[in-house]
Amino acid sequence: MSKRTVGNTRTHKIIKVGGKSYTLTLPVEFVRYLKWQEGQKLTITLEGKRLIVEDWSK
Repeated sequence: MSKRTVGNTRTHKIIKVGGKSYTLTLPVEFVRYLKWQEGQKLTITLEGKRLIVEDWSK
């Protein structure tokens, strides 16, 4: 099996969960590249029409 490289762009769908929340899945390649773990806290910032997702810091 060949290794896949991390590209800059992927297309994913937003899924409605319950009545008031939405979920967006992240590509596993991105999560591994950033060394994020399950349960890790993230900061989500709205800048214009972009969402910025970053590792949470105290």
